[in-house]
Amino acid sequence: MKQVYLDNQSNTQMDDIVFNAMLPYMKQYYGNPQSIYSLGQISKDAIEQARLSVSKLINSKPDEIIFTSCGSESNNLAIKGFAYANSNKGKHIIVSQIEHFSILNAVKSLQKDGFEITYIPVDDKGFLLLDELKKAIRQDTILVSIQYANTEVGTIQNIDEISKIVKEKNIVFHVDAVVAAGVIPINVAESKIDMLTLASSVIYGPKGVAALYIKKGIYIKPQIDGGVQEFNKRAGTENVPAIVGFGVACDLAMSEINKNYEKIINLRDKLIEGLKSNIEYIYLNGPIENRLPTNVNFSIEFVEGESLFLLLDAKGIMASSGSACANKSLKISHVLTALNVDVAVGQGSIVFTLSKYNTEEEIDYVIAEFPAIVKKLRSMSPLYSHFVETGKRLKAGPGTDYEHNHCHL
Repeated sequence: MKQVYLDNQSNTQMDDIVFNAMLPYMKQYYGNPQSIYSLGQISKDAIEQARLSVSKLINSKPDEIIFTSCGSESNNLAIKGFAYANSNKGKHIIVSQIEHFSILNAVKSLQKDGFEITYIPVDDKGFLLLDELKKAIRQDTILVSIQYANTEVGTIQNIDEISKIVKEKNIVFHVDAVVAAGVIPINVAESKIDMLTLASSVIYGPKGVAALYIKKGIYIKPQIDGGVQEFNKRAGTENVPAIVGFGVACDLAMSEINKNYEKIINLRDKLIEGLKSNIEYIYLNGPIENRLPTNVNFSIEFVEGESLFLLLDAKGIMASSGSACANKSLKISHVLTALNVDVAVGQGSIVFTLSKYNTEEEIDYVIAEFPAIVKKLRSMSPLYSHFVETGKRLKAGPGTDYEHNHCHL
């Protein structure tokens, strides 16, 4: 069976160059980088070379890069580490409504310790409402955290304008750039970003390694107690092979960023137009302009997202669902909710994310197979039958006919 992988926001295929660079540090150069003997120093030097590569990708200084295990850890280190280290200056933090759960749950945890959180809304394309941000800033605001681009709908925020608002009040600015760094150009110096999260697994590097950029002069409290690794900011034995791979992935991202962007955005636009042209009642979530080249998010009316996901998988097409239907409770993602997507439409949402390894032939295959899947699901849907017969849509929401008739698979 043909396989088409379109879930690259969760993990990308590792580049062979990255894999080969990691191999010596798995078997030959296995010394602990904190050791003073030569085998350990080889590992130490490899880490510092990777640190340099990561820093070049975002235009920071090498000693401003802290290696972690994943984007979620970096986000928690940034949010909690800064909050606890600077609570004497204030206990108010601002985030957007569409942040990744590693941000939203981190600030939720801080609320238990007396921190106040303001959630800034977005418009129907996912762009932060800048006037709301300006109004939310207070005397005791110590941190603003806004993602560079949204994982689910691909919206690229106007980070420079957001940074200008934040820095006018001398507030520290953190950016979650996991799905953006290495995909689009990022310059922390020009954008006046104080902390930034980036990860290896979405730029053709290994899983299990990420980084947090922390500008000189920004103080955080370590969230792992232990040794002196990572400038005393993140204890634990370093994952040398993964860090090496991350560095090489950053080198490749810098050299390929324009070529990859042009290729992927053409595939993205072909997929968007192909599905829109062949399926009725289909809606693109997020913007066309200022959208990640890798992201396609559609809501398809009169079907349910999990069913789409399962039937696509049966055809060898791997994507991710933007909705969930469990325990007879109709749910759409917090991102689509923030964009004011109607529940009845948002229930049938699916996310395709592309990589440099995807081909035009694969996109053609998806365009050919997907409409038949939608047609099959709609043929089983009493909601669609009702719409065809009456021209009216049933009301959506908990306890309505929509909820009880919409979960097929």
